[in-house]
Amino acid sequence: MDEVSDHAPVGILTVTADGTVLDCNEAACEVLCCSPEETEGADVAAVFPDSIEATVPRAFGSSLEERRSIEEYYPPLDRWLEVTLVPVDEQVVVYVDDVTDRHHERRRTEGLRDDLDRLTVLNELISDILADLVDAASREEIADTICRRLGETDIYDFAWVAERELGGDDLVLRAAAGQTGRTLDEIESCLDDATVPEQRAIDSGESVIVQPIGDDEGIPESIRRAAFADGLQSLLAIPLTYGSSVYGVVGVYTGEQDAFSERERASFETVGEMAGFAINATRHRNLLLSDTVVELDLQVTDSAAPLVGAATETDTPLSLDGLVPQGEELLCYLVADDSAVSAVVDSLADRSGVRDTRLIGEYDEGGVFEARLGPRTPLGLLAASGVTVRSAEFGDAVGDIDIECSPEEDVRRLVDAVSREFEVDVLAKRERERDVTTAREFRDELRDKLTERQENALRTAFFAEYFQSPRGSNAQEVAEALDITGPTLLHHLRAGQRKLLEEFFDVADDS
Repeated sequence: MDEVSDHAPVGILTVTADGTVLDCNEAACEVLCCSPEETEGADVAAVFPDSIEATVPRAFGSSLEERRSIEEYYPPLDRWLEVTLVPVDEQVVVYVDDVTDRHHERRRTEGLRDDLDRLTVLNELISDILADLVDAASREEIADTICRRLGETDIYDFAWVAERELGGDDLVLRAAAGQTGRTLDEIESCLDDATVPEQRAIDSGESVIVQPIGDDEGIPESIRRAAFADGLQSLLAIPLTYGSSVYGVVGVYTGEQDAFSERERASFETVGEMAGFAINATRHRNLLLSDTVVELDLQVTDSAAPLVGAATETDTPLSLDGLVPQGEELLCYLVADDSAVSAVVDSLADRSGVRDTRLIGEYDEGGVFEARLGPRTPLGLLAASGVTVRSAEFGDAVGDIDIECSPEEDVRRLVDAVSREFEVDVLAKRERERDVTTAREFRDELRDKLTERQENALRTAFFAEYFQSPRGSNAQEVAEALDITGPTLLHHLRAGQRKLLEEFFDVADDS
């Protein structure tokens, strides 16, 4: 081989038509992991390591009349090589180039393109689910919507939705769709097992990914065997949450390996939150539209409940003046019945579940203060459950809370949600016809015209005595309670007040 070819950056071999290697330059020896002495006079099949198709040696077993390029993977080298065979007179010039990096880059690009295509389909799917959830009128319709949309696609094999069993912690199947095979039957028979991924998700309130299913020894063996038989490899369990409440869980199964990326997890968590919001909204809607309501008188006898503990420690009766939900938190405005309101505020400040306190006004006969409660408090749990807290009184070692809910509400499940955290008893339960009055219709119409932010701003400002003279709270204090800026608060207040006044004067003019 001449000096130019010997120092070429690409591998070059000169081979006879029957496959005998005559020359091999340094670049070719480096790529093929051999020495010039080993190649000279050797058969081309011995010089080229084994590949799956052995295309290069076989090319010399037939008449090679025109240029030919071959790209193959060579396991002994762990490389992808591009080999070009060029017939020249009675010989064949073989060019060898290591294209491993190029191949990996191409595979990576194709993978990214596939991921993008999948993400596009998934985003469209999730968009359709969210649109359907907005129109869902019941928990059953919400469960059916999620299962149908997810289980009847080409991306996933099946989906199912479960809720907690009435009065217990076990799961109960509510809906399913898709090619469930034997796997869903085995899942349903193991729902009392805390190791089921869906049970883990509903207990923690966080999504769970398992892939591959067969390698997770925490899953009951019967489910793993059924999943193997059905060709399932990946699953994602998403809790249906609203605030601190977990209403249920959806399990999504597929035969693809590593099907669920962190990006897909985040997208599905949005579905879980939207489904939880829809479930909570249906509960509020049922309460609003029902002709009858169920009233419950609950008694909390647990000093771990912050308001009960503070009232007991300071020997100061407290009464609830108003509530304003703030995401997972709850702004409570309370009235102390004697002059020890400062002591109550100090007592609450160090209690579990209390995020913040603020004294609004202190008078000779008592005072008003604000308490920001977390979700794991009696009032926080009740508010997150979608009921209306009509009144609440807290005294010596006891708290009496009156709530109102729709007849369709699962009262036992509601009480169990609170009693799992605190000592709670039901003193009375009664059902009554709702009084439909012009005043109620008027208030409902007003509420429909306000945005959620406008209503929260007005309610917070009202209970914080912003509209009193002199004011119990200034605009900055109300804005901080809502975690917004002062100008934003004033914008919401003005917009809300304008809507209320417009509606009021319209009604007044008609009367």
